[in-house]
Amino acid sequence: MTEKPQILTRGEGVTIAYHRSPGRGPGVMFLGGFMSDMTGTKAVALEDFCRKRGQAFLRFDYQGHGQSSGRFEDGSIGVWSEDAIAALDALTEGPQILVGSSMGGWIMLLAALARPARVAALVGIAAAPDFVTRMWDEFTPEIRRTIVMEGVYRAPSQYSAAPYAITHRLIEDGRRHLLLGKPIPLRCPVRLLHGMKDPDVPWDTSLALAGALESTDVDVIFAKEGDHRLSTPADLERLFATVASLFA
Repeated sequence: MTEKPQILTRGEGVTIAYHRSPGRGPGVMFLGGFMSDMTGTKAVALEDFCRKRGQAFLRFDYQGHGQSSGRFEDGSIGVWSEDAIAALDALTEGPQILVGSSMGGWIMLLAALARPARVAALVGIAAAPDFVTRMWDEFTPEIRRTIVMEGVYRAPSQYSAAPYAITHRLIEDGRRHLLLGKPIPLRCPVRLLHGMKDPDVPWDTSLALAGALESTDVDVIFAKEGDHRLSTPADLERLFATVASLFA
């Protein structure tokens, strides 16, 4: 039987669903990707790994994702980063290792910039900061017109039967939260895992991010045969080893 999530109530009736495991610090907080949720393979596997080690762990759903309130189409990078900051503030104690997958890597960076004193380290898994600009550049003129005129384009997804809802709100708000191309004032340890066969987020994104971070303790780890999800047993073991190396 699946354990029911706990609920964090925010202002204006917003509810954030989460699972939290007690344990010692530093805690680990998992931030999922675009249209993903906290029941994904990496989130659940990392929770099990942390429980066995006795480390505190948190996974949650952004608004419009999974079991949290709201419509996906009403979300944005700003909204979802505020969810992450609220979860960090209300549901964790002491230093945290933030682990962000794909879009979660962007959210992870924004949360760390907002609460640098709370962050012990960052782990990006195919981290995708600024992905809206690349996505917009790759869209055809027809798709761009649909987004601007109708407010949403429903893009087919290879990961879900449901299409991705790409909204004008997502694009415009994302442009207000761009990070690459200028120094990112984070100085904690950072580890960036990326598959070199990732069809969604080019692996050189992690190189650009490593170069932008002000931290001098940044490692980029490439999996030559890795895809976007990095969810195979070997990928998960690499993730566990990376997180474990940061506990000290």
